[in-house]
Amino acid sequence: MPVTDVTTDPENLTMTVVAEFDAPVERVWSAYSDPRQLERFWGPPGWPATFTSWDHTVGGRAYYSLTGPRGERSSASWEFLSIDAPHSFEVLDSFVDDDGKPLDGFAPMRMKLSFEPTATGTRMIGESHFVSLEALEQVVAMGVVEGTKMAMAQLDAVLHDLREYAQGKGTRVELLDDTHVRITRLVEGPRELVWRAHTDPDLIRRWMLGPDGWEMTECEVGLAAGDRYRTSWAPTGDTPGEPFGFEGEMLLVDAPRRAVQLERMQGTDGPDVLNDINFYEEDGATLITVLMEFPDEQTRDEVLATGMAEGMEQSYSRLEGSVLTV
Repeated sequence: MPVTDVTTDPENLTMTVVAEFDAPVERVWSAYSDPRQLERFWGPPGWPATFTSWDHTVGGRAYYSLTGPRGERSSASWEFLSIDAPHSFEVLDSFVDDDGKPLDGFAPMRMKLSFEPTATGTRMIGESHFVSLEALEQVVAMGVVEGTKMAMAQLDAVLHDLREYAQGKGTRVELLDDTHVRITRLVEGPRELVWRAHTDPDLIRRWMLGPDGWEMTECEVGLAAGDRYRTSWAPTGDTPGEPFGFEGEMLLVDAPRRAVQLERMQGTDGPDVLNDINFYEEDGATLITVLMEFPDEQTRDEVLATGMAEGMEQSYSRLEGSVLTV
């Protein structure tokens, strides 16, 4: 994980983040000075950032929002106080409302990000200064420390060419904590088509089948928040196994970038698993990222033990071979 240290200093009212990256300073700087790249890692998993305004000049401002899996929003602004490309920049970071006005009860903090070369790449040092101990404790209580670690763990995928980062590595499963799992798979095909393959029942039936010997017997999709969906599978011929299926509710749909759903096994009372699916395209290839949120560690381990990842890999291979090539 890129973050090597996070330190809070109540006496000096600071929080310091240190991270190491295997990319040159100029490449890391470009990721922090381009809003489209920032959007890929500034928010923690499940809370991606959207920058709606970007004036990267001294005295200029940037506005962004983090959107949670259930549509929750948290917005902030940066006022650029200094810029020394590609070595550092400093901002006044403030929580704001939908109109860009500072929120009552949240004091702004001064944040400086510095980038220095190392033998293997770049060291980033982020130092945030708070106006009071209460302001520092408020941010820590909001989970910013853990959120920062998880957010910056996404930066490796940004700093490298997407195919270099993910091509040929199949379906990868990362345990983020006791209840969160991140699954990634690069597929060769444009995002619009990959999105359609996930939302068109006729296409879904062609690839989302798991291991050979299974067929999809039911496919009802949800295309908007609040829609219900339902999918079922059954073995064919002499394939062993019992029919099963999932059902649930769409919580958020942002075509063709993101879809969030609550899912449970058919015929049960749960537990519900939250699936947050994101699609990012670069040079004709699309990285599919699925963030799964489980109610507890036991449920997480039980689901992973079913061979879910292996079944997903077989489905994604089928997607590339039978859908994205036509």
